[in-house]
Amino acid sequence: MDSSTKRPGPLVSAGRGLMLSVVSLAGSITLFVLSVLSLVFIVLGFGVFTTPAVLTMVRAHANQRRLLAARWSGVRIPVPYRPFPADARTGVTGRVERCSLMLKDPATWRDLQWLLVDMTAGFITALLSCALLLYAVEGFVLAAGLWRVFTDDRYWYAFVPVDSQATGLAAAGLGAVLFGLGVRYNADLLRGHFLLAKALLAPGTDQEMALRIERLTESRHDAVDTSAAELRRIERDLHDGAQARLVAVGMDLGTVEALIEKDPAKAKALIGKARQSSAEALTELRDLVRGIHPPVLAERGLGDAVKALALRLPVEIEVQVELTGRAPAPVESAAYFAVSEALTNVVKHAGADRAWIDVSHTGGMLRIAVTDNGGGGAVIGTGSGLSGLERRLGTFDGVLAVSSPAGGPTMVTMEIPCELS
Repeated sequence: MDSSTKRPGPLVSAGRGLMLSVVSLAGSITLFVLSVLSLVFIVLGFGVFTTPAVLTMVRAHANQRRLLAARWSGVRIPVPYRPFPADARTGVTGRVERCSLMLKDPATWRDLQWLLVDMTAGFITALLSCALLLYAVEGFVLAAGLWRVFTDDRYWYAFVPVDSQATGLAAAGLGAVLFGLGVRYNADLLRGHFLLAKALLAPGTDQEMALRIERLTESRHDAVDTSAAELRRIERDLHDGAQARLVAVGMDLGTVEALIEKDPAKAKALIGKARQSSAEALTELRDLVRGIHPPVLAERGLGDAVKALALRLPVEIEVQVELTGRAPAPVESAAYFAVSEALTNVVKHAGADRAWIDVSHTGGMLRIAVTDNGGGGAVIGTGSGLSGLERRLGTFDGVLAVSSPAGGPTMVTMEIPCELS
């Protein structure tokens, strides 16, 4: 198991398994039936309008399972969906085009195959993680006296016929064995459920490589554009701020030079003004440098930089950091500004009054989770802050997962492969 996720206790695993079994059975069956019907309706014409909506729900269902796999068992399942064109058309033509693009995406058909398996084998593996403990309790109850109900009609507990106190105690013994197996293996059964999902949802090696190359190419273009925009911002800030103040300081000093003998009092006043202008210019330069690379990040590392960032925001933020070293400087910088972007979204859009940040590194992966108690509804889409955040992480082959149901809470999980020094 990825050590970024601690092994859950047996009762926690049982509860999670029970929840997953319900979702696997009800959710996957419903979405599979809707998907098949919608695909059949394409022949009738109106399926091209219903299919994108249904497949979007299927993707949301699969993405939720990806998020749970990472959070609960440390199983990372890539998100291989092809992005829609930025200039996609709207109206009827746009819906037909969207339907065509989704049906041409191999990930769509992997999702449908996964639904079929999730409602069967996925349901069984999830249910087993809680059934072992629940079934064990029945053995104890039989031994405690419930066996008397079945004296006239023998009751089978697994392979043990229960019709007396002795057989009830045998049922309790079997229950103890099952309980021990559940305590030891139900977390592994839960992980097996997610590994089964990964086997079906994750792209093949060739497809994953092609997808990675495509994302890296896009990330490279974004990085170049971002770098050019950052250079323009720095040039503009220097020109409008520190440079203008330094020019004014130079002019004041020139005036002082001319007045130093004629009007010492006025020259002294201009020297004071020049000193103030130089101090303001120095402050602006420091702010500019802090925007490029915060000094606390360079001096004390990502953990302390994130804590300092949290202190400056108007919402209550709890920060938990578990790092045993320093990540490479470019990775630290990308992670810091990704957290900054996520927190900016919390302050501006979430309507939250509390947030939590967890930073850890295990298994060669830097993992950051930003959670808030806001209204939810955050999505990764063209033009959103989360899209820029995803592109920033993509430069380092990182991934972004977002869980934000209506009503909240919102959890943004970021992972960047790196080693600590």
